[in-house]
Amino acid sequence: MPVTYKQAVLPSGLRICGEIDDAAHTAAVGFFVKTGARDEAGPLMGVSHFLEHMMFKGTAKRTAEDVNRDFDDLGARSNAYTSSEMTAFHAAVLPDKLAAATEILADMLRPALRESDFSTEKGVILEEIAMYADEPVWQLYEKLIEEHFGTDSALSHRVLGTPETIKAMEAGQMKAYFDNRYSADNTTVALAGKVDFDAMVAHLTALCGHWGRTGAVRTYATPGARNVAFTMKSDKISRGYRMSMSRGPGMTDPERYVAFCAMQLLGGSDNSLLHWALVEPGLAESADAGYDPHDRLGSMRLFVAAEPAGLDKAWDIALDQAARVPELVTEKDLASIKSRVATGVVVAGEKPDGRMHRLGRMFMYSDAYTTLEQELEKINSVTLDQVAAYLKAHPVMPATVGTMTP
Repeated sequence: MPVTYKQAVLPSGLRICGEIDDAAHTAAVGFFVKTGARDEAGPLMGVSHFLEHMMFKGTAKRTAEDVNRDFDDLGARSNAYTSSEMTAFHAAVLPDKLAAATEILADMLRPALRESDFSTEKGVILEEIAMYADEPVWQLYEKLIEEHFGTDSALSHRVLGTPETIKAMEAGQMKAYFDNRYSADNTTVALAGKVDFDAMVAHLTALCGHWGRTGAVRTYATPGARNVAFTMKSDKISRGYRMSMSRGPGMTDPERYVAFCAMQLLGGSDNSLLHWALVEPGLAESADAGYDPHDRLGSMRLFVAAEPAGLDKAWDIALDQAARVPELVTEKDLASIKSRVATGVVVAGEKPDGRMHRLGRMFMYSDAYTTLEQELEKINSVTLDQVAAYLKAHPVMPATVGTMTP
């Protein structure tokens, strides 16, 4: 039986969407809130991720232990994540457990936010920041974002925040942020698999119908391209790392499919140009390229890791390959990329859990529904001429470039 799409919007503004498959053996639900690091004020950097942690610390009727135990009793696969643009809480269960899993998630999204839990979890967040600070490539990436967008732009915010912002944050500030951003009209509930959609709408109305509407909005001011260069030193590394970032199309821009294919051809797999030019001959330990779409804008990345003495040479080769993509790749190369992407999309869409995530993320960026088949059709329609035109209009250079050496 084919997948059927259904949607409902409650009077409060809460959107409920679902891809229904009566032949599925599981069901999945996710609450997606359109809030992340780019929606935070500078002094509150990291509050979205901190809030994600607090959702698991208990509610008016559940302790933290109750939350974990209740999910375990259902046999649920549950988790959460925070990005620069959204926060998501989700679970995959057997179909007869879906209503119960949804109730737990809905309850979690109205947390107690106890001062004692806030103080305890602050230490956990600081430990997590310290753990990532030991990762040189992560350090370079976070600094690259700051330099690329500028520290006066929320687009440069670190998802985890900084030690300074987390230490200074107060529980009342978190509560005010929660009250504004975690509103019904800023939340989408995505359902997939074997789901009685009408019954779930009624269930969610009972669970969330009282959630308030705040008119929360996102600021879309886009800073100008800075295209600066910087160098970092570390006594914890023996390799040299270099990464660049330039502008690309946003998540809803039709050109995103071309951008994705272009960067995959350059450095997206073991069969990419960068692999054969740098990694295979031993000139670099690793080399890749990527396209990251975001809300109304995107970025293209280029990355090389090599012996410090050979980093400049490896980087020059990477830039040469980037400039010559149209002449170096063939129709067969593009077909291989599209086949690999199609396989990944289809495999992810085979399970309700994958379809739920796709649905939830989709409505964080657009009000329009696109089927999996339509997505594949757009990927398969990309041509080499389009790739060449895109790279001519959006070269990887000039860009913001960061280097880290011993």
